Amino acid sequence: MHRKKHILLLTTGGTIASVPGGEGLEPRRSDIMQEQLRQLRNYYEITVRDIMCLDSSNIQPEQWQQIAGVIYESRQDFDGIVVSHGTDTMAYTASAVTFMLPGIGLPVVFTGSQLPLQDVLSDGPDNLRTAFAMAASGHSGVYLAFDRKIMRGCRAVKVRASGFSAFESVNARYAAVVSNRGLEVDPQMLQRPAGEPRLLDQISKEVFLLKLTPGLSGDIFDTLTAMGYRGIVVEAFGLGGINVLGSGLEGIRRAVEKGVSVVVTTQCLYDSSDLRVYQVGNRLLELGVIQGRDMTTEAAMTKLMWALGQHMTPAQITDLFAQSLAGEITVS
Repeated sequence: MHRKKHILLLTTGGTIASVPGGEGLEPRRSDIMQEQLRQLRNYYEITVRDIMCLDSSNIQPEQWQQIAGVIYESRQDFDGIVVSHGTDTMAYTASAVTFMLPGIGLPVVFTGSQLPLQDVLSDGPDNLRTAFAMAASGHSGVYLAFDRKIMRGCRAVKVRASGFSAFESVNARYAAVVSNRGLEVDPQMLQRPAGEPRLLDQISKEVFLLKLTPGLSGDIFDTLTAMGYRGIVVEAFGLGGINVLGSGLEGIRRAVEKGVSVVVTTQCLYDSSDLRVYQVGNRLLELGVIQGRDMTTEAAMTKLMWALGQHMTPAQITDLFAQSLAGEITVS
């Protein structure tokens, strides 16, 4: 008889562990998961640890560090780890934890649900089953499981507020899917080994996400710099277009000259920003703006926050954004 894989379930709250309260759904601890865990224990040895009890909109970078720390400390005692989490910021957490835990050496799988487990129609049981299957697969890395699909944690984006297909893997194929043949893994989409496991959890909150709109004043870059922001992620138009006819170019130039790392991504969910295509983009590159390429906004934000937390210089950050640390960008 095969030994059951030993899986650690870390709970953080979220819809999956919520119950109706006087002011709406309220997150609870793992005691409301007992029926699902009883069934899963037929297939896995399970240890449960409640590490926080929060709606994911209240999960901040400090909680990312807490989650990463518990995963790191637990890595040698389990075959895999599942993290239950609210859906609203799960993509941010999964992406941040990816960068904080290079070479983690075992599967770490985030999951949640759109309906609480106590609802008879909940998608939670299915998502938990998928997450546990990936956690027991032996494929190391940080992943997100939802709607019978597994994606890299640094490629996941929440695309639906209520539909069960809440997450998509943007600009990368799924790492695995569940079919009538079980868990079908795409080997090319698994995270590559990154040396010995390390905990690099220092992170900077001095990063601002700016969505570009027509008519936006370039003075916003001066304002953000004066406020102490050391990094700015700009969601630009199309391939990375920014209005350079007004004050935008000068504002960006002044920010870069003051040591602020400016990363340009695209507002388009799919495909890549490419600043080399148009004149406006090439002018930005000349200023030292960093290309976000085909990264998700969540990955660009958390990678920049993490890089600043590692005390990297602007030049080092520019070099870092040309590298794929965990499959977060496509390097041609």
